[in-house]
Amino acid sequence: MTMYDRPFGRYYEDFEPGDVFRHWPGKTITEYDDHLFCMITMNHHPLHINEWFAENETVHKKNVVVGNLVYSVVLGMSVPDVSGSAVANLEIETLQHPKPTFHGDTIYAVTKVIEKKETSDGKRGIVTVETKGINQRAEEVCLFRRKVMVWKREQAPTRQFPYGADVFGD
Repeated sequence: MTMYDRPFGRYYEDFEPGDVFRHWPGKTITEYDDHLFCMITMNHHPLHINEWFAENETVHKKNVVVGNLVYSVVLGMSVPDVSGSAVANLEIETLQHPKPTFHGDTIYAVTKVIEKKETSDGKRGIVTVETKGINQRAEEVCLFRRKVMVWKREQAPTRQFPYGADVFGD
């Protein structure tokens, strides 16, 4: 029997400047997603939650998804490939929303490694990445650069599970 652990995040050695990670799958942002996020975060701007207001008093003539939801979705898509085993997210250097996202848009994410630098203790490293959110029309709707501290492979804690290899009794 072979037991497989799904990779989640990467070690310092797995990043090289110029590498690109295409995250999968994409996410269609629904009206419900947007309204729930607005209510949870106390953002009650009518641009996001009032269809009549959006149709009659805004330049887009329809609701726009709140930017922090778009950012959160794109960031979340990158976690399994970039920061799933990180020690810490250290910094968001930039955050831009070049185009709006609307209810029903499907967002995809892609990340490029910008640079990497070892920490002074030699056990970890700081990786700078740039992540883009792209909609189904190939429009860039979100862009951010962040610094993530990640373990070197030999220093990383071992993944543990609350059950043993005999989980199926074999």
